[in-house]
This record gives sequence, C-alpha cells and structure tokens, in this order.
Amino acid sequence: MVLPVLSPEEQRVLGSLLEKQRTVAATYPLSLNSLRLACNQTSSRDPITELDDATIEAVARELKSRGLLRVVWAGKGSRALKYHQLLDEVLSLQPDERALITVLLLRGAQAPGELKTRTERLHPFADREQVEQVLQRLAALPQPLVRQLERRPGQQDHRWVHLLGPVAEPPGPVTAASVDREAVLADGAAARDARVRDAYDAVAESYFEQLGDELVSKPFDVWLLERVTSLAGSNPIVDVGCGPGHLTAFLADAGAQVSGVDLSPAMIDVARREFPDLDFSVGSLFTLLRPRTAAGWGGVLAWYSLVHLAASELTPAVAALARTLTPGGVLAVAVHVGAEVRRAAELVGEPVDLDFVLHDQAQLLAAFDAAGLTQLEWYRRGPVAGEAPTERLYVLGRAAG
Repeated sequence: MVLPVLSPEEQRVLGSLLEKQRTVAATYPLSLNSLRLACNQTSSRDPITELDDATIEAVARELKSRGLLRVVWAGKGSRALKYHQLLDEVLSLQPDERALITVLLLRGAQAPGELKTRTERLHPFADREQVEQVLQRLAALPQPLVRQLERRPGQQDHRWVHLLGPVAEPPGPVTAASVDREAVLADGAAARDARVRDAYDAVAESYFEQLGDELVSKPFDVWLLERVTSLAGSNPIVDVGCGPGHLTAFLADAGAQVSGVDLSPAMIDVARREFPDLDFSVGSLFTLLRPRTAAGWGGVLAWYSLVHLAASELTPAVAALARTLTPGGVLAVAVHVGAEVRRAAELVGEPVDLDFVLHDQAQLLAAFDAAGLTQLEWYRRGPVAGEAPTERLYVLGRAAG
C-alpha cells in the first residue's frame, strides 16, 4: 500500500471527520456547514484555520477522487450533501490507532502524555505507556504511519508526528514541555491534598480579611460571574473551592440559588460565620454531588480551584464537575496559565508550603472537550494590582441537553 500524501487542508478535513464520527455520531456524516465549523474550531486544533466553503468543497472533491472520502445525500428527498471519511478503512486502522492518527492530524507533533489526554473521547487509553505501545506499533508497520521526533532542548518527552503529509514543527526549544506539572504528586494525591488543606486552614482568617472584597478591583470577573448566574437561569449553582465564601455571596446577591464547597474546614467555618444565610459544606471537587433539590447543577463555578492539581488531573477533574451538571448547565473555570510550577512560602502574609500549577491552555480546553462540554468560550487577562503576576484563563462550557 502506498500511503496517501495529504496537504494541510486535507489533513484538517479528514481529521475533523474522523473526530466527529466518534464524538457526534448522531449527526454524522457532516454537512458542509458542520464540516467547516469542525475544521475551524478554536479548541483542539493547531493551527487554527479559517477554511471557507469553497476550499472545503474543493478538498472534498480531491479526496473523493482518491478514494479517501465519500459524498452522500443527507436523506430521502433532500438535496443536501454530507461528507464521510474513508481514511480509517484505507489504512485498516484499529480503534486505538485511529484515535492517535485523528489527534495527530488535528494538532501536529505531540508527546505521548498529550496524546493520552487529547484522545479521551476517542479511545480510553489506560496510561501513557499504552499510548507509546500503539505509537511503536504504528511506527513498525511495513509502511510506517508515525515517527518519533528528536527531543529538543527543554523537552522532557519525545514527540510524534504522522507520516500522511507535511507537519509543521515549531522552531526552537519548547520551554513549556520542560515543566513538570506532575511534581505536585511526588508524594501522592492524598499527601498533596493534606498540604493544601492545612495551608488554607492556617490562612483562612487572613484570606478573608485581605481578599473578601477583591471583586471591587476586578470588573471583568464581576461581568463573568454575572454571566454565569444568567446562564444558569433558575437552576442552582455550586461554588467549588469557595474559600471564605465571598464569591458565593456575590452570586447570591446577583440572584443565584447558590451553595459553596471547600476542602478546608477552617475556610468553611469563616464562610458560615460571615454569610450565615448561605449553605456551605466541606468537600472535594472529585466527589461533588448533585444538588438535593434538583437533577443537576445549573452552574458549577471552579474559580482557581484547580491550581494545585497536576496536569494529568485536569481531565478527570473537569469530567467530575461536568457529570453533576443539569442538561444545558454551565461549568466555569478560572486558572493561572503559563509554563511554571510556583512554590509559595507565603500567602496573604502567612507562612505556607504550597505549589501553584500554571496550567496549559490547550490542555484545559481539551479537558472540556473530553467531558463533552460544548459552546466553549474562553478569555485571558493579565494581573490587576495586588494579584500574583500571572496570566489568567477563564473557560466556560455547557453540558449537552
């Protein structure tokens, strides 16, 4: 078999069809409009494209002539066309191989850990080692489908690319790949959680004194919190990692039926004292329950609640929160972004021993995708006076329904 050589546009069209065949099977094959939207997504794509209908139609005709795509009618009596990929049949791909080829077509060179995270909705790899085994299998074929790149300075892992056409490789060292965001789990998740709980217990009073009115200087956050309240409608909202309850109280003042959950008992004590009319409880985001009075949360707010998690915990954390949403409910997450894990010896003037993880934007967006959250929107802003000097990322996504 001679491997097809795909242009960047052909890679994007086939990769999008491969992805959507698995993630939105009910509406597959894709119409021209749906295919254009899939190709030009601003999440789970690298690079971002702006392919127009004429380009996609021309690409589809070329792929059809090479036996890599089939054009079908939308249904009886309809003149609308839909597009179905044949690449997995042509290459005789197994489900695990198909998932990796899909993500490599859509996002270029990637490390095994990134591939595991980004294939969550396509195939359930048990761990990174299993991903590496499948990559080695694809590389050992008589006509190899992937190859391993040389590791560059600053990279911890080798990255892989497909061999179905040109793949742009970023120039120079990739510093973000050198960040060990798993280091926070060196002693295990339980030990990390204990350090986080103890630190916030120790600073609870000072935290409220210094940050209880922080929204006064954060108009963007005020706007976004009010937007979350509006999107949730009459459904209840939960503030996960609520701290001393000041954001929970803001949501209540904005008209939300809201409650708060935090890992730190001392933070919950402060919240109950300061806002006795609201419901607060001690708990973990990984074990969040649905509300007692509704089938699910209309909104889940996780404002800097994921900043102590390892990169590998993002996908399960977002999935755990998304599972508690009512259909159409919104998950709103705020994190620090960057290529760093910061060790803090002081917080609000009190001594602590805490690691703050500056997460990767693409990985957080991939976690939202993996959880089945749609209508994604995200925003970034720099620090305001008095904040830690980091960039902030806000992501909103809706549960299907």
